Amino acid sequence: MSKRAVVVVDIQNEYFPAGKLPLIGIAEAAANAAKVIEAARSKGDEVIYIRHESAAANAPVFTPGSNGVEINSAVRPREGEPIVLKHYPNGFRDTGLKQMLDAKGVKEVVIIGAMSHMCVDATSRAAADFGYNTVIIHDACATMNLEFKGTTVPAAQVHAAFMAGLAFGYGKVTTTSEYLS
Repeated sequence: MSKRAVVVVDIQNEYFPAGKLPLIGIAEAAANAAKVIEAARSKGDEVIYIRHESAAANAPVFTPGSNGVEINSAVRPREGEPIVLKHYPNGFRDTGLKQMLDAKGVKEVVIIGAMSHMCVDATSRAAADFGYNTVIIHDACATMNLEFKGTTVPAAQVHAAFMAGLAFGYGKVTTTSEYLS
């Protein structure tokens, strides 16, 4: 049984240029995520996908049944790889993710995906809180510019601030090349 799982958080069409919430650097992050996923598969590690979908049928984003909620083809799951449906930023909240990890004997959770400041952050913090050794591969994650009280915060700064917070107290933050070496 594998003791490590790569958790692919919300790399969905909604975040790509044709979607309603395009992220800065999503294509590059997805390409790095694909490398991490392939390495995990070759080692026999678990690969678990998380897919966000709005609870309301008429939601403006992540609308159930829309192309936006589909996992992007750059990281498409293989037959038999589990997909966890979630309705909140935290991939553990009201899902079977923890039970799935525990049933597989997972001790280390490797997080990749979108968005750095929301679902990656919330899921990483929860993983650490549940006692998993948590690794976040920051260049396999993406985010967007944010606005706060009239100030635009560039995506690179948003990403850096959240990765710094995760590295400070929740897990190891690394790059794809460092992780794969």
